[in-house]
Amino acid sequence: MRRPSLHADTRVLVAGIAAALSGVGLIQAHLAAGLVMRISAHARGQGVVPEVVRDRRGSAGESATPPITILKPLCGEEPLLEQALATICAQRYPAFQVVFGVQDARDRALPVVARLRQQFPHCDIAVVVNLAQHGSNRKVSNLINIFPAAKHDLLVIADSDVHAEPDYLARLAATLAEPETGLVTTLYTGLPSTNRVAAKLGAMQITHNFLPGALLARALGREDCLGATMAFRRETLARAGGLGALVDHLADDQVLGRRVRALGCAVRLAPTIPATTVPETDLGSLIRHELRWARTIRTLVPAAFAASLLQYPIFWALCSVALSAGALWSLAAFALAWALRAWAARRVDGALLPMLRGLAFACPVWLLPLRDLISIGVMVASYLSRTVDWRGHRLIADTPAPLVPGLAASKEMHPR
Repeated sequence: MRRPSLHADTRVLVAGIAAALSGVGLIQAHLAAGLVMRISAHARGQGVVPEVVRDRRGSAGESATPPITILKPLCGEEPLLEQALATICAQRYPAFQVVFGVQDARDRALPVVARLRQQFPHCDIAVVVNLAQHGSNRKVSNLINIFPAAKHDLLVIADSDVHAEPDYLARLAATLAEPETGLVTTLYTGLPSTNRVAAKLGAMQITHNFLPGALLARALGREDCLGATMAFRRETLARAGGLGALVDHLADDQVLGRRVRALGCAVRLAPTIPATTVPETDLGSLIRHELRWARTIRTLVPAAFAASLLQYPIFWALCSVALSAGALWSLAAFALAWALRAWAARRVDGALLPMLRGLAFACPVWLLPLRDLISIGVMVASYLSRTVDWRGHRLIADTPAPLVPGLAASKEMHPR
């Protein structure tokens, strides 16, 4: 009988390693799904409070509902923009102001804001149109322009595509009231703007990969600032260097989070999970968007980014099938990986769907293999360049200099 060649033996060995990596990814997926279930139960006032979202207690004498200013930089009429902004204007909170900002008087977001003023006549809404440009980050530049219109000392920066629950501001304020908290952020899910496959794939990446992965990273000790929502006090922002310290960084949220931590303050998660619109309707635009995320993360945390390869167990199971030339055991492993990954996604859906009431997105499990393959392709492509596309502008994903504890505030580029 002819013995298998050394080459064939090696392929079988590597196929077995790929199958083992798939198993590691599945364990990670279910651990992360468990964390999502726990934070969802806490947000609904049920179950055991996980360590990553402890109960918040305000300091003595501090108001539980201080007035808040929400800063909303806008650029164009995005899909579902009016619906997203309406959820901010409809907050159940005693006193808050919303400041919308654009950099062009012809911006198509302005008629949307005009309609919101009619829909919410009692909401304190301000609009700033200012074309001044500060540095390369246009979002931060817009924020610098609208900052002087902020009335209150508690500030929330929220992306234009955030769909929030009515108690969103209350939960942010309660979390920020915990002693030693410098900045509050939130997880978020993906909300497809259409029923097209590209929008669904984008929502899957956010809801079923990013969100559980971010919770798992926090459980392991990281305190990342997730830029869809950032809440802080005016004084904390000034001590951290102000918005002017962020204008030339692509990952302004991560830089701000690092500066706040350098002050000795914590970056905490609020027990609320808004949704963010996924506007892409074709794979090309989705991949460009995800490539921007990937290149940004790679430059910020290269080791963690490389380790995230384990997030895609179906990809590793497919590698096992290819390396074993379609051996029966590898096909069975692939089917099992798909089934267990789908179960993890369903666990996440089961936690989020009751919590978000119409804003959550159920995972189409038949797209999971394609989702893994696209994610791996984006990761590989992220190593080819640092150039990213942001709303038609080409930027460079930079690596911010490390900060040391006791950071001294730099001069702000905006008035107090």
